[in-house]
Amino acid sequence: MSKTLFETRVNEKKNFGAPKKADDAFTTKSYMKNKVDKVGAPPAAGAFVKKDAPPTAFRKFYERGDFPIALEHDTKGNKIAWKVEIEKLDYHHYLPLFFDGLCETAHPYEFFARQGVHDMLEHGGSKILPVIPQLIIPIKNALNMRNPQVMCTTLKVLQHLVVSADMVGEALVPYYRQILPILNIFKNRNLNSGDGIDYSQQKRENIGDLIQETLEAFERHGGEDAFINIKYMIPTYESFCDPSVGLGCCVMMMVCDISRISVYHSKNNGNNKLRHICDNRT
Repeated sequence: MSKTLFETRVNEKKNFGAPKKADDAFTTKSYMKNKVDKVGAPPAAGAFVKKDAPPTAFRKFYERGDFPIALEHDTKGNKIAWKVEIEKLDYHHYLPLFFDGLCETAHPYEFFARQGVHDMLEHGGSKILPVIPQLIIPIKNALNMRNPQVMCTTLKVLQHLVVSADMVGEALVPYYRQILPILNIFKNRNLNSGDGIDYSQQKRENIGDLIQETLEAFERHGGEDAFINIKYMIPTYESFCDPSVGLGCCVMMMVCDISRISVYHSKNNGNNKLRHICDNRT
């Protein structure tokens, strides 16, 4: 029996010649039964993708004219002309705002934030240490932008921060969990220029080298607990001081991990119970 025109059009497979798009990996459609079409590659993780700068409080305060600063031009380039003595500034108010401006990439916000931070760290002295907890979130936000320019500026600021006053390096140790994860991602992010000349080393704009310098500064000024905390967050980091220090630290961490998960069997009513020997790191 011949098919009618309506039945033929309904049951006929439509194919307009265009290749069918592969389904995305790890989606519900890709796991459907009797799936014969190709599945696309998994999406990129985007670990090195730049992120847009969030609106900063620094830009808002600068546009309102709340900062006692002005731009001064001289033969050596631009610099900040402070309208008040830096030593008399309220560091609890101004220093976190300038650190918040490290996310900026546009002129003049980027210049004022970067130079303002270095000026305040240069003249801060004992006023810097009490403000450390307020600086962690701005530092973390700047690093999480994954912008090479912003990251290089922030790493140079961190190197200046640890030597700006006594005990600052040790005060940063409890905050390594917030600062170091992004450094672990970019630690080996060096430029491979082949047989060309890499001028970024002269300008100190190579992220991998700056991260290594920053970690060494953290270890040098962070006290006796600095290395083990850096090693915990960045396992590939090696101590620049003494190789035996790094080896001893690794052995201690391995012993702690083994003892923390080691168990022994005790018979109680014919049942074997697992008991943790060590729950906390020593």
